[in-house]
Amino acid sequence: MNPIRVAIERPIAVMAVVVMAVLFGALALSRIPVQLAPDVRKPIVVVETNWPGAAPAEVEREIVNPQEDAFRGLEGLERMTSRSRTGRASVTLEFSVGSDMGDVLLLVSNRLDRVGGYPSEAGEPTLNTSGSDDSPIAWVMVRAGEGNTRSLPEYGDFLEDEIKERLERIDGISTVNVFGGVARELQIVINPDELARYNMTIPAVVASLRSENISVSAGEVDEGKRRYVVRADGRLDTIQAIEDVVLRSDGQGSAGILGRVRVSDVAKVGFAFKDATAQLRFRGEPALAINLVREQGANVISTMAEVKTVLAELEAGPIARENLVLEQVYDETVYIEGAIDLVVQNIWIGGVLAALVLLIFLRSPRATLVISLAIPVSIVATFVAMAATGRTLNVISLAGIAFAIGMIVDAAIVVLENIYRLRERGMNRRDAAYHGARQVWGAILVSALTTVMVFIPI
Repeated sequence: MNPIRVAIERPIAVMAVVVMAVLFGALALSRIPVQLAPDVRKPIVVVETNWPGAAPAEVEREIVNPQEDAFRGLEGLERMTSRSRTGRASVTLEFSVGSDMGDVLLLVSNRLDRVGGYPSEAGEPTLNTSGSDDSPIAWVMVRAGEGNTRSLPEYGDFLEDEIKERLERIDGISTVNVFGGVARELQIVINPDELARYNMTIPAVVASLRSENISVSAGEVDEGKRRYVVRADGRLDTIQAIEDVVLRSDGQGSAGILGRVRVSDVAKVGFAFKDATAQLRFRGEPALAINLVREQGANVISTMAEVKTVLAELEAGPIARENLVLEQVYDETVYIEGAIDLVVQNIWIGGVLAALVLLIFLRSPRATLVISLAIPVSIVATFVAMAATGRTLNVISLAGIAFAIGMIVDAAIVVLENIYRLRERGMNRRDAAYHGARQVWGAILVSALTTVMVFIPI
């Protein structure tokens, strides 16, 4: 089948194909992720583990080394780096391009479950898909409202539990970080005089609390056709439970008096906030900060639109109830929209100038119209291929489209000029169109492929 002959003999079919390409291109354009620059980083998973107060050498020996041993040999793993700091360990796993993030997270989670023997003070490892070099797409500051005299860092738990949890449910958001807040904790303040009176030490109190703060299985009890699972729950999660812990029940005190010594006899137990290790100020006032990091490949424009909607809901709901004020101070979409609008503007200007130059030199409004229509149709049809291959709309891809406009104009001019040459020799329009396109299509295809081949490795 000769496509050139078919295109000439069936113009309605060609017009239908063009209309379908434009419609599908417009639909694909609405679904292509919009970013400032293309994603050039490989899929990564970061495993973070907190161990408060531990030195970097201890963190590496007790946490990082066992995790690295477990992650070795993961399918698709290309690079593994770790970092040990005071009280924190992080292992970054970099996978090959094209790895499915869902499968990767499942593999990493299964391997992480094999690691045991963590220090009792260490927290549970957490997984996230954003690295330390990922730049946030938004920053939000939290300030105290008028008449709110409460210390602002004490809202750390509120932001973690209500604000962060809601923002992380937004499609396209990978991680939400809260800065400047302190956590609420259950504190045991020991009275040294009372401790000396009963001839006890702080390590002994800590050992007693640790031995009591356990939850273990106590076996099973069979009763007829029923079987009951027995479990001893000894978690210390209330003030009363901690105060009732018995530290000693003999007569080893200085007075030799028999009796029980409980935590309430030597210490005060109560909820309080941790001491702040840093202070954050915004425009001269105390503040808290929240940043949002997008998922790899997410549409920044649509994600930011949903972020603004959620922030408005939070500001009218829980934020207003706590007498706080939200203010978004950074929005990456401002720069993205500005850069993309500039490139789109250049594409329009370039297309109009190309049409004017063609009209001046070809001196044929009909020929100019044919070439001018080929430019937008080709651009819109390109969006279908971009959506099918998972590409994003960014400054680089738009610059490539602008570069391709020149190739479209060159090819159209070559074909029209050859058709015009055959028309001057006496051929009718149908034969001139067929032979003019057939004679040069090979050269045009090779010319386009040479440019494509240069950019395929990129």
